[in-house]
Amino acid sequence: MTMTDFIQTAPGRTLENVAQDHYIPAEAPFSAVIRKGQTIRIEDTYGQQAVDTLFYNAEDFSERYSNQDTMREQGAAYISTGTRIISNEGRVMLTMTADSCGRHDTSAGACSCESNTVRFGHQTRYLHACRDNFVLEVSKHGMSKRDIVPNINFFMNVPIEPSGEMTIVDGISGPGDYVELKAEMDILLVISNCPQINNPCNGFDPTPIRVLVWDSEI
Repeated sequence: MTMTDFIQTAPGRTLENVAQDHYIPAEAPFSAVIRKGQTIRIEDTYGQQAVDTLFYNAEDFSERYSNQDTMREQGAAYISTGTRIISNEGRVMLTMTADSCGRHDTSAGACSCESNTVRFGHQTRYLHACRDNFVLEVSKHGMSKRDIVPNINFFMNVPIEPSGEMTIVDGISGPGDYVELKAEMDILLVISNCPQINNPCNGFDPTPIRVLVWDSEI
């Protein structure tokens, strides 16, 4: 399978008819409400940038992304074109409609101060981490640390060995690579533009990303 086999975007989606266009700085959190039928494009603007992502039902935050149900539903460890993003209620939240990269992890989770300390040493204890970003961003919507669940890592390359062992290695995404997802319900999108500098998920150099949203009629 080649990279072109993953791409199924609609040519009608252009910057002239975009409904939302967001620039997300390196290391920053972000959130936005995406309405049912709209399509989200998450763009890895500079390449090799992990984008930690969570989804919540915009009408009921207790319903949120489930990595276990999503992997079980697809019978696959990774997500790509055609993947249905499943909630903890067993409902389809979004459908992944285009993917120019072909490798997205949903097993390795988000970096945190605690995991940085264990993996990279005590000197990394106070470095910024995705879990900090998630806590900050969900708090804007009345949620707390308890509401953060295992997430999707778009553009993060995590090979899984037959033994079950997995390691974060150099990303394969290039500048301008993207994924697109169609919302099947009203969604709260929450992103941590990963600040990790101790493993190669960001090429050791976190960079900005872009999020665009198109209405259903495009």
